[in-house]
Amino acid sequence: MDPKHLFIICLLLLVLQYTSGLEAEKIPNHSQGQAYPLVVATWPFKDAVRAAWRSVHEKGSSAVDAVIDGCFACEELRCDGTVGPGGSPDENGETTLDALIMNGTTMEVGAVAGMRFVKDGIKAAKLVMDHTEHTLLVGEMASVFAISMGLPGPTNLNSSESIEIWTNWKRNQCQPNFRKNVFPEDSCGPYHLRDKKLNSCREDEGKLKLHSNLVDRHNHDTISMAVIDKWGRIAVGTSTNGATFKIPGRVGDGPIAGSSAYADDEVGTCGATGDGDVMMRFLPCYQVVESMRQGMEPQRAASDAILRIARKFPSFVGAVVAVNRNGVHAGACHGWTFQYSVMNSTLDDVEIITVVP
Repeated sequence: MDPKHLFIICLLLLVLQYTSGLEAEKIPNHSQGQAYPLVVATWPFKDAVRAAWRSVHEKGSSAVDAVIDGCFACEELRCDGTVGPGGSPDENGETTLDALIMNGTTMEVGAVAGMRFVKDGIKAAKLVMDHTEHTLLVGEMASVFAISMGLPGPTNLNSSESIEIWTNWKRNQCQPNFRKNVFPEDSCGPYHLRDKKLNSCREDEGKLKLHSNLVDRHNHDTISMAVIDKWGRIAVGTSTNGATFKIPGRVGDGPIAGSSAYADDEVGTCGATGDGDVMMRFLPCYQVVESMRQGMEPQRAASDAILRIARKFPSFVGAVVAVNRNGVHAGACHGWTFQYSVMNSTLDDVEIITVVP
């Protein structure tokens, strides 16, 4: 072969190899060991996971749209009474909503917190992401924005069940509640600062209540759902009506990026549920993703994030589920037995994974 021709062929091969390398840098390698699309969600919310699966697998939706479809289904079903309207009344008997959506490709986030009068939390969060430069809108003005963008409202978010729960709580002198270091302790208020001069240290210690007593499986369920679509893109979302009998105005971890959820196409994703007032102080999902970025496997990353919280708050209850970019998933929990749901093309139906403390 003519040396000139051989040189040209070699040069072309080098160019092809270089351009292929550039494409490989743009698209993360998700090919090792796990089939996807993939849907993972906290708790055995099977119908919500099926809705997301139909969206991402059958319709070919993006990861973001599949998360919206799955969380919206949970809101419509009022999963466990802790997602969507009609549950978890606050001290005034009102139900409000928190929700978040995060795009792991663009790192965009949209969220609403303490939203009143609008029942579609996850759709409102997506409107924030798609149509504002903001990340989080709160309270009644979040409702005004959502309605102005086309969501139905104003809507009464209470239900006969939530009103009954609240009425029984009032009859029980508003016990338990989230107040501390106030008086009166054993009634519905109005509350005032306690005069510590009138109480000895010993008396104060005897009256302290464990925060964990206010948190259990049926009043702190957040759906946190992650999806990897057929292109390997990752998104995560959350929806919740918050803690039962919360002080009006309280915002939990649900709409806080890095706490209840976090996603990055280059690494993976995480969802959390539990005592949001404690967990949000540690940003456990951001911690999980960053640990996986440093090379930790999902199981170790999840356990490490939970242990960081437990060392400071031994009585807290909560859980995280970690998913790396290849779809390998694992959960960790503290203070309760946790379950999460998984669906991918290797399964005939949603699989429930049980995680023990």
